Amino acid sequence: MTLDAITSPLLRPFGHGFYTRKGGASSGIFEGLNCGPGSSDLADCVRLNRTRVAEDLGVTLDDLVSLDQVHSPDVVTLDAAPKGKPTADAMVSATPGLALGILTADCQPVLFADAEAGVVGAAHAGWKGARAGVLEATLEAMEAIGAKRENIRAVIGPSISQRAYEVGPEFFESFMDDDPESGRFFAGGEGDRMHFDLPSYGLYRLRSAGVGAAEWTGHCTYSDAAKFFSYRRSCHKDEADYGRLISVISA
Repeated sequence: MTLDAITSPLLRPFGHGFYTRKGGASSGIFEGLNCGPGSSDLADCVRLNRTRVAEDLGVTLDDLVSLDQVHSPDVVTLDAAPKGKPTADAMVSATPGLALGILTADCQPVLFADAEAGVVGAAHAGWKGARAGVLEATLEAMEAIGAKRENIRAVIGPSISQRAYEVGPEFFESFMDDDPESGRFFAGGEGDRMHFDLPSYGLYRLRSAGVGAAEWTGHCTYSDAAKFFSYRRSCHKDEADYGRLISVISA
């Protein structure tokens, strides 16, 4: 079955894709392209799914790198595929044939590219990581290996949208304590609840940091169950686990 990958002109000519759940071997609540080894899905299915992604991008499975993601601002710089999974939430590389893969299920997958310098990056940016500075840290790591900030293009892939992301007052207050300008990313809900615009917040952080160009693909993971896995949707449906989407860029 053919894979379904969302791409962006901003990231060309690098091979890349924000892969949907279509075209995978998993079944049940993981039906489709679940690429998360940390899920309770069958390990053989996850490996087959990841193999299909690697083949789609023209790299080997060993060169499709993932991280032990912990909602941090930490970035690793790779010149070869590591042994095991580094504990970090972003990675950068200028090594041809190395594919950087981020796993998400509502958080923002962000792919970066400086075509002139031949440098790419990938970041997992949920609210914790984005607030802690993982996007800015990724830009700094790319510059350290030759990229120029004004030449870097960043694309936020399928993420939970504002209409589906309800939060409490303490969440709102913590962002306002950081930066009073953050109020623009919240809309009123019922009672003391509010709705947070994660992709717009990500774009704000990227543009404030001076990235050359940035966009969101406009896809909501929560609202389209046929195409995307969603942690929050799985919680609302009282499911035991959830699949992980993969977003990849190859240097």
